[in-house]
Amino acid sequence: LSGSNIESAYHEAIHNMAIQDGMTGIHNKRYFLEFLEREIAVCVRHGHPLTLVMFDVDHFKKVNDSAGHLAGDAVLKDLTGRIKPRIRREDLFARYGGEEFACVLPSTALPGGIVFAEHLRTLIEERPTMFDAQEIKFTISLGVTTLHRETGVDPSMLIKRADENLYAAKRSGRNKVIPSLQDLIPG
Repeated sequence: LSGSNIESAYHEAIHNMAIQDGMTGIHNKRYFLEFLEREIAVCVRHGHPLTLVMFDVDHFKKVNDSAGHLAGDAVLKDLTGRIKPRIRREDLFARYGGEEFACVLPSTALPGGIVFAEHLRTLIEERPTMFDAQEIKFTISLGVTTLHRETGVDPSMLIKRADENLYAAKRSGRNKVIPSLQDLIPG
């Protein structure tokens, strides 16, 4: 490698560390927030819907407490490994923090977001993670919301709406998809 190639590889590695989650390899919260802000602007400017899916692992603390933190890490890596191939090129899949994740789906209305979220839910439910020759069964709860050319909406408002639906899914028994029903009708 020449000096300029080494320097270029170094800068690329630094850039990736700034936008990727170190454990899972998917985008991190910082990049997610920047991406979401850009996509909200596109949604408002062009009138395309924008769907946000927020989800987390149900009873994740129990996984860590019963099987250990390495098992918890294995669950998160397995989850991201299963979901990543299902993400379209224009979408964003990110680790929001801990065991919470987000998917930004540009040009996707709420019905499409619900189908996507339900697909993720069943994808995770149907197969346990294997760690140290033991099966770790887990599920996810998901909250879905859609933006329809509304003005004055910032990333924190959209995240709050999706998070409220995520916690409604948890309160109603977990392993569920809860959409914002008011988002079905634009305007």
